This record gives sequence, structure tokens and C-alpha cells, in this order.
Amino acid sequence: MSRRVLTLCLVFAASCSGPGPGADGGSDPPDAGTTDGGSATDGGHGEVACALSASVVNSSPKVNAMSVSAWTCTATTRVMTGNGIPDHPVVGGSFATPVGAQSLSVTFSRTPSITSQTGTTLTRRPSGYVLNSVKLDPGTDGTCSSTATSTAMGGGCVAIMGRDPWHLEALGGAFMFGTDENNAHTQPNGQYHYHGMPEGYLTRLGGGMRVTLVGFAVDGFPIYARYGYSVASDATSAVRAVTPSWQKKATPSAGRPSTTVFPMGTFTEDYEYVAGSGDLDECNGRVGVTPEFPAGTYHYYITDTFPFIQRCVKGTAP
Repeated sequence: MSRRVLTLCLVFAASCSGPGPGADGGSDPPDAGTTDGGSATDGGHGEVACALSASVVNSSPKVNAMSVSAWTCTATTRVMTGNGIPDHPVVGGSFATPVGAQSLSVTFSRTPSITSQTGTTLTRRPSGYVLNSVKLDPGTDGTCSSTATSTAMGGGCVAIMGRDPWHLEALGGAFMFGTDENNAHTQPNGQYHYHGMPEGYLTRLGGGMRVTLVGFAVDGFPIYARYGYSVASDATSAVRAVTPSWQKKATPSAGRPSTTVFPMGTFTEDYEYVAGSGDLDECNGRVGVTPEFPAGTYHYYITDTFPFIQRCVKGTAP
């Protein structure tokens, strides 16, 4: 085992693995755990991620720290603890503050159920956490006024603590939020978080076109990345990239700042949900089978286009 790797123990398998994928020299990535029967109504999340722990050295120059995470379960809850340090290479990006260790303990429902047919909007709150304890936080705290004229300081926009009506997107807009190759950056306290597809983590899990569990939403339902079955209820159907049902508006909303300065896609308000235009609902989720839940469950997806990470949840929001 490499001297640069402490351990990565999969408790449910009673094993520790040696060096695996990734430029950081870390050990093999964590597995989600065993499968269970599940059901589409109660989640049926059984033993998935109930005995999972990882401790991996990340020697990327922007990190140079240990990534620590652990998932355990009680009869009714799934508990994640960790330090929020990514377990994959971090090369690019322009971070306002260095990546810093956090003290995280988050409790999820082990038996989530759908409580909102239209979804409960998450405003300035995380959508969930990846198994490596890194937060999923798609929105930003940046806004622009209706009279904004420039992306420069003093032009009517702020990057943090914004309270104006036009909410800035971290990806695909006129503003550069310093995100790296993993669609992530840090908050003022140094907390690394994903705004979109966690590319480095997917590579660490082995990549490829497969249905991949990457974490859990704040309501307890699982989150998958990019790929799902072409027929939601059929695990023998082809695997492909699933598509969201959010579309960029053809016409800017009334009162919006100039599209010449702020191209469509700069603001959250530039998108609208068009039911049935994609595979997923307004919360970027659907009911269907997955490798971990062969009997089916509601689950979310991280997608390559807006909303990237879900902005609402169908279960009980914290």
C-alpha cells in the first residue's frame, strides 16, 4: 500500500484496498454498499451506505490534506460525518479561499417518502452530500439588480450576500465563479462544494457509462450522476445520459438586465420547467430502478445542463 495512503476500509466488506484510480495517489474509491429490495413508496434504502468509511490522502497542491468520511445508520436514519475534503485531484479553479477541513455531521432519513408532489424549493441550502462528504450546493449568493449594466464591481451585481431579484448561476453564465474541472470551488470558510457534475469523483469511481450512486439528497433519497436506464423501470434497458426538463427561456423575463451584457443562462430566472421535455421532473428526479434499489425508488440525478444539481426535493426538507 502506498505511503501516501492511510486507509480506505469498506466495513461492509471487511476489507481495505490499495492504490486505485486518481492522480492523488489515493486508495480505491468507496462503494455504496450492498443492495436491497426497496420500494418506490418508502425508499427501501436498507443497508446502502450504512457501513462505509474512507480516509484518503489528497496530495493535490490545492488541497494537500486528508479526505475523511464515514456513513452509518440507525433504525431510521443515515448519518454522514466527514471533513468535506475532496478525495480526487483538484488542479484548476480560482478559489477565494483555500480548501479547508470542516466538521460535518449530517443526518438523513433512512426511509424517505414523497411528501410534495411539486417539490419543496431549496433556497440557499445544500441539495445533498456526495459519499466523500463534499457538499452539493448548486446555487450562488450572487445577484444583480434590474438596472445592472456590467459584470464589474459597481455595475449593479454582487457575488456574495446578494438580495437583488436576478440570481447568478455559477456555471454557464456571464460571471466566473472560479470553479475548477470538477465544477466546484470554495466558500469563504474554505468549504469545497460542487455546483455541477463532480467529474473527479466519477473518475475515481471508475467512470464509464453506468448508473452511479454518488450521494444522498437532504431528504434522504439517493442521487445518481449523468447516466440512468433508458426505461426507468427496466434495469435491462440501455444506459444513457438522462436529460432534465428545464429549458432556457426563448424570451427574457420582464425587467431582466440586458442580454447583451448578461447572456441568457446567466440567471436562474432564465430557465423554466417544461414538463415532459426531458426524462426528469422539476426536481431533477424520477421513480425507477437502480443497481442499489432494484425494486425501484425515487431518486435524483446530477445532469450536464441546468439545473445541474436539483434545486428542490420531493421528500421532507430540513
